[in-house]
Amino acid sequence: MTLKGKRSVTLEHDASPIRPQAEDISENHAPSHEEIRLRAYEIYLERNGIPGDALDDWLRAERELQKVALFKQGWNHLQRRYRNDSEDGN
Repeated sequence: MTLKGKRSVTLEHDASPIRPQAEDISENHAPSHEEIRLRAYEIYLERNGIPGDALDDWLRAERELQKVALFKQGWNHLQRRYRNDSEDGN
């Protein structure tokens, strides 16, 4: 599959699907190329390997992972805030 910037991505049929660690991508809001590739491959597998639009799979994977990162960042912020309030006696 060829994407913007002429990067080449190969979907590996023997790769095992791995869920990304939200903690790892929450700091910079940008999932890594490898995380996106793995999620795009999972989406492909969810279609039972039926060929579809690889670019759509890639973009969907990127959006999903960005949402997870943003949610995780917000959750971490709330937890820190709650801890600080608890330590202050509020």
